[in-house]
Amino acid sequence: MSEVRVRYAPSPTGMQHIGGVRTALFNYLFARANGGKFILRLEDTDRTRYGEEYVQNLYDTLDWLHIEWDEGGPKGGEFGPYVQSERFDLYKEYAQKLIEKGEAYYCFCDSERLNRIRLIQQKNKMPPGYDRNCRHLTPEEVQENLDKGIPHVIRLKVPLEGVTKFRDALLGDIEWKNEDISPDPILLKSDGFPTYHLANIIDDHFMKITHVMRAQEWIPSTPLHVQLYRAFGWEPPVFCHLPMVNGNDGHKLSKRHGATSVNEFRARGYIPEALINYVGMLGCSYEDGRDMYTLSDMEKLFKIEHMNKAGAVFDYKKLEWFNGQYMRNFTDAQLVDNVLPFITGTGSAAIPINASDTFPAPKVGPEWSGIAYVDNDPKTGKLVLADQSMRKIVCGDENADTNVQDKAIREKLLEVAPLIKERLHFLTDAAEMVSFLFKTVKIPSVEQIIPKRLDKEKTKEVLEQAIKYIEAMPALDHEGQEQLARDTSKEMGIKMGDFMMPIRWAVTGSRVSPPLMGSIMILGTDIAINRVNAALAEF
Repeated sequence: MSEVRVRYAPSPTGMQHIGGVRTALFNYLFARANGGKFILRLEDTDRTRYGEEYVQNLYDTLDWLHIEWDEGGPKGGEFGPYVQSERFDLYKEYAQKLIEKGEAYYCFCDSERLNRIRLIQQKNKMPPGYDRNCRHLTPEEVQENLDKGIPHVIRLKVPLEGVTKFRDALLGDIEWKNEDISPDPILLKSDGFPTYHLANIIDDHFMKITHVMRAQEWIPSTPLHVQLYRAFGWEPPVFCHLPMVNGNDGHKLSKRHGATSVNEFRARGYIPEALINYVGMLGCSYEDGRDMYTLSDMEKLFKIEHMNKAGAVFDYKKLEWFNGQYMRNFTDAQLVDNVLPFITGTGSAAIPINASDTFPAPKVGPEWSGIAYVDNDPKTGKLVLADQSMRKIVCGDENADTNVQDKAIREKLLEVAPLIKERLHFLTDAAEMVSFLFKTVKIPSVEQIIPKRLDKEKTKEVLEQAIKYIEAMPALDHEGQEQLARDTSKEMGIKMGDFMMPIRWAVTGSRVSPPLMGSIMILGTDIAINRVNAALAEF
């Protein structure tokens, strides 16, 4: 087999989404597994929806996911340009060659006639498509129309009888009746723009693409593409139509199922390695049956025969599990580096998302964490307290400057990292989880503090005992602290959870926080006692 050359050729008309990323990833993995090349090409002929921001999003997404392409984009290459709008002369030249070979023809039908045909077909429940009127024009009639300057397109002559066959590397032999192929589709529009089909085939041929790996929704277009290769006299590449990515209802993955754009996953605190690991297993298995694979692992193990023919279901809970596993594997310093954008509301956390009641916006940034960058600019590299009244508590100095604040904040974050690591589902969870260390805790209402199994008087008693408990904590190791909590709750005739929950509310201002005992030790017992006393004052 000659050198494997595959491509990812998106249309820059929207943000990159999971289905496209899965296609890019499988092409990339196939190239790496076979020592080949992965080409990035822009199919930008849809100028009405084209946007430079979508081009940049493509590059940013692949960079974020560590999917490195070999040719195309800013890298260029010997088979460029890799942007369709820069290759129009080539498309016109080869469309004209099909005319000369008798494989295509000029069509002079105007929009009025085409609309009339469409209405007749709809009224009589006929199959849609062009009626091939201009296919039967004589050379003299064609020349006369050209001389008059009548607007025209170029259409492919699809065989009227027989079948088109091709072999799919995953699905096997596929056969399509020629009468079921779109009748004589347009190859070159009247404005000189190529249609997708013409540009796609010409680009794949001249870029020496050996394998076309794309979603199964493209199967109906493949017989037409095979016919185009036949018309040019070119050898088609190997086709491989990938299983679809569906939601849990069996329908194609869409916004109603949750996040689908990669930007949305980024902003909601997913780790690129987790997303790659999970997406790489959508419709594909690997030799040793593990769950956790790095990109490097998959590059070595990927094979077409390990892919499934049926569609894959995108399971957000399973992806969440992967996300958690990768976060658990971080060192404390790595975890801090990864959560900082979400704690400060910068980087990925600043990407706009489609928030709704079903999928609310994550709680990120200084408003939730109490931590910001100086002047809200991560380029400064210095962290400051959003609430400067916390300087005494966090830094030990109510006049602490930015240097002292940055050092103190980073030390606190490193201390709390082991505690939050086991509790995080997403990187976005961190901002609210660490806030008790860096923000003035709002005193919760009495109603919030009272556990379901206790009343107001018993809860007040718990808080009074909590002060004694917190005072005793520094002299004990973690096991001793737990034992003391169990003994105290037993003496009070309540469950340990009902003893700890009011303390958690008082100390952290939330019912959800890192492990309470470790949190109190990092915060400081004096501050924790002050917060418990403030809560007691409400009773």
